[in-house]
Amino acid sequence: MILIPEARIQAMKARGWWGEATFDDLFTAQVTRRSDTLALVDPVNAMGVVGRAPRRLTWGQIADEVDRMTAVLHAAGVRRDDVVVVQLPNIGELTSVYLACARLGVIVTPAPAQYRESELAHIVARTDAVAAITAARIGKHAHGEMLTALKTRCPSLNDVFVLGGAPDGAIDLDGALHQVAHAEIAAAHAAAKAAQVTADDVVTICWTSGTEAEPKGVPRSHNEWIVMGDGVVDAADLSSETRVLNPFPMVNMAGISTALVGWLLTGGVVVQHHPFDLNVMLAQIRDEAIDYTVAPPAVLNTLLQTEGLLDGIDFGRLKSIGSGSAPLSEWMVRTFHEKYGVQIVNYFGSNEGASFASAMKDMPAAADRATLFPRLAPGFVWKAKLHDRVFTRLVDPETGVEISDKGMAGELRIKGATVFSGYWRAPEINARAFDDDGWFHTGDLFEYAGEDAQHLKFVGRLKDIVIRGGANISSEEIENHLIAHPAIAEAAVVGAPDPRLGERLAAFVAFKPNRTATLSDINVFLTVERKVAVFKQIERLHVLDHLPRNPVGKVLKRDLRHLLKTEESA
Repeated sequence: MILIPEARIQAMKARGWWGEATFDDLFTAQVTRRSDTLALVDPVNAMGVVGRAPRRLTWGQIADEVDRMTAVLHAAGVRRDDVVVVQLPNIGELTSVYLACARLGVIVTPAPAQYRESELAHIVARTDAVAAITAARIGKHAHGEMLTALKTRCPSLNDVFVLGGAPDGAIDLDGALHQVAHAEIAAAHAAAKAAQVTADDVVTICWTSGTEAEPKGVPRSHNEWIVMGDGVVDAADLSSETRVLNPFPMVNMAGISTALVGWLLTGGVVVQHHPFDLNVMLAQIRDEAIDYTVAPPAVLNTLLQTEGLLDGIDFGRLKSIGSGSAPLSEWMVRTFHEKYGVQIVNYFGSNEGASFASAMKDMPAAADRATLFPRLAPGFVWKAKLHDRVFTRLVDPETGVEISDKGMAGELRIKGATVFSGYWRAPEINARAFDDDGWFHTGDLFEYAGEDAQHLKFVGRLKDIVIRGGANISSEEIENHLIAHPAIAEAAVVGAPDPRLGERLAAFVAFKPNRTATLSDINVFLTVERKVAVFKQIERLHVLDHLPRNPVGKVLKRDLRHLLKTEESA
């Protein structure tokens, strides 16, 4: 299924930004080169996650499993352009499912392990998915039974394949893989050849939250994924010798671009991790001689702040760590480099492909790399690979006028080789998502910085502006100040409705163990230590054990706003 306009395909290929290789082409080439070489390592705690021992697989062993997985799907009647829902943790079978489906031209729509009946039914209904693949349990939840039960309310869902023991009405995937006949594998190979899958076919539909009430599907082709993986490989300096530890679920941009596409491009080793556990992650870094991994900013801060956590790690190997999702601490970026020789790569990204990196090759100064990104526009030359094939501009969200001056916040709009072509079956949303010239509305606020306005500085989300008495206050700005408070572990700021001022600043915080602070303490810190304007002081303080987050770690501000409304109506 090709959803990308032909003119865009030709333009991308004419510039050399897209090619003709599919996932299966990349995989086959790696298997040919390194069949007996280690390729994939399961999470060390796989027994607790899915009820089986962890596996260590060579490229040849994965190739055999992909052959079998392709045959099982084909024998069940799954065909080119069909959609399959996949809800698995980061285990070897997840990689095999992606590759088997890509070979057949089947579209994978991955679901986070935290999704339940409501979200899954929405995905099946939106995509007319014909099959689902899951495990009997993921952790303590019975995912096999849950997805099998969906067959009664989702007419398109014909088959549910379950690892680790299938309930009634489902197919035992372990048994099916083991019992595959050579003739079935041959038939699947013939079907794959007949499908004539191209690099422009849709390979995944991932799901993203945002301003809409329901998740939106983001289809991406092989080419759209490969260019993203290429960017990760280049920014993090990955190679065929690189051993990558992947702690991000392979359900969206962060996990797939690194642990699937980057892996296919380099032919290195991926060590999987799931669910996130800092102690397990540190043990894997030590035991598996990891060269590259990714972690949220808060985790990286904790590693430097807690004595002994980094003991025993081979920093002769671990030379690069990716991070993002929030502005990084300059102190953290600088300390990792000066004390351990580790490059922290700052990524800005979204499922839609509004993605670029701040790496040492372009931002050698820690203070710059922590908070700034290259401005991707004519007249600015950068070394990172993606930065000649992605373009950005800032636009006043109220007037639509392009911003050129430093210090003025505007919505980031983006186009280029990484950007998707539109949401799945959502023409009305797509009409709002792109402007008349084809630039994608990211909903993110940036401003230009640097002597020559050569940098982009993230200042918040478009809807994360608190308007207090006519003054626009960036929630992200205040959150960054709050995170610096010695007692605060997590912080989020939203606007609390106010009849006089329009909105007041409401902060939701989670304190560090055995630490606390009053509203007054925090405001003294903001004004005296951080030296922010008085009108940016917190006016309502709400203390939580932890902030609500979605399956990929983003704070659910709609839940916080709901808490405010609930309190006001009580």
